[in-house]
Order: sequence, then structure tokens, then C-alpha cells
Amino acid sequence: MRLGSFFLLSLAAALSSAFVISAPHMWTKLILTHHWPSTFCSMEHCHANISYWTLHGLWPDKGILCNSSWHFNPSEIEDLLPDMEKSWPDLLNPASVEFWKYEWHKHGTCAAKAATLNSQHKYFSKALELYHKVDLDSILKKFDIIPSDKYYSFSQIEGVIENFYGVKPKIQCVHPSKNADVQILGQIEICFHPDFTLLDCEKEFTLETISKGGWDIPMGVDKASGFSVCDHDKPVYYPPLP
Repeated sequence: MRLGSFFLLSLAAALSSAFVISAPHMWTKLILTHHWPSTFCSMEHCHANISYWTLHGLWPDKGILCNSSWHFNPSEIEDLLPDMEKSWPDLLNPASVEFWKYEWHKHGTCAAKAATLNSQHKYFSKALELYHKVDLDSILKKFDIIPSDKYYSFSQIEGVIENFYGVKPKIQCVHPSKNADVQILGQIEICFHPDFTLLDCEKEFTLETISKGGWDIPMGVDKASGFSVCDHDKPVYYPPLP
């Protein structure tokens, strides 16, 4: 797929009327979040035998749990389930729909403030569409960023992503201890405007913490473990399957 054809996905003029910011928590950015299963499972003691970047979620930048009465209904996304199971797996409970339910309640109900994402099917299918079009796993491999026992510099990883997509990603690592000499690659965010054109991600630490199930790892600035923005000056370990 040509990168240019991906950007044409946008149709900004046709969609502009759908994104009038009228609600207090109307979002202005979408964050397509990928996580690396080996790193996630080293923290959560799961055993996912997956050697590609999986989808963590599609997160609006404003609002959480926007409509608690809008219950998750897997029958509405039945046609998406084979792709969901492969691309957006629950690494903790592979046979469960709880992860998707959680993502819908926390993030999907807020994304649904936009007309293009205002149903469960629209939300999950758009997340999958963006995940496949970005194709992060293939792009890293294409430029020889692969899981390895050797270390990468942060600039190597960031440079590949930034040069290919033309925008700044947000790359997060696990820091095994406060004074560790190396960091472990764990999560990569690619950001979008409301019309689904690519957008620079902000680099600041995420202060939000979530209590349920380990799906969203605490990312506070003062945490010695958990995901936080990678240190530009420390080597990065991109762990292969154990």
C-alpha cells in the first residue's frame, strides 16, 4: 500500500461538520495504541505466544467512561471477531471479551461523540482499519528494527517511525529500576486528527492511572515500573519471545 493512499483516507471537508466541539469533553485527537506482547506479559505474568505488535486501543484525548449506560454487546461486532482475536487480543484472558468491553466503556463511549465512531461497530472497525493501515509491525521490520538481544538507540526506533509516517510517535518503555542502564520497549502510540489524518503525538508523561486488570498500565511520572515515555539517552531493549 502506498503511504499517500493512506493519507487520502481522510476526507476532511466532508467530515468537518461531524466534529463541531460542542460537548465539554469533545476530543480533538485519537491515539492508536500498540503494545508489544513480550513486554506486557513480562509485567503481567501472562504467556502470549505472539510475535507482532497488537492493538491496545483507540483512545480519544479527552473524556473517559462517557456513557456508563451504553453497554458492550459483542453481537454488534460479530463480523469483526476473527480480526479482533488476532489483532486486538486480550493477552491476559484470551477466551474472554472483557478487554474489549473495558475499552468500549472507557474509551469507545467517548470516541462515539463523533458521528464517524458513534456505534460499537464503527468504533471497533475503525480501530482495526487504522491498525492495519499503519501496519507498524511490518514497518519496523522493513527498516530492520526487530526483536533482538542487541540494544537499539531510542533515535533509531523513533527515526524509522517518524521518517516513514511523517509524524512524531509517542514511544513508551518499561524502566526496570530507577537507575537502570537500559529500558524495555513496550508501547507505541500513533496519533490522528478527528478526520483520521496523521498527527504528531505529544511527548509528555501520561499521568492517568487505571486500576482494572493490568490492561492499561499505570504511567505516572514517579513510577519506577510500568510504561512511561522512553529516555532518549538510554539503550532500548526490544525483547524477543521468551
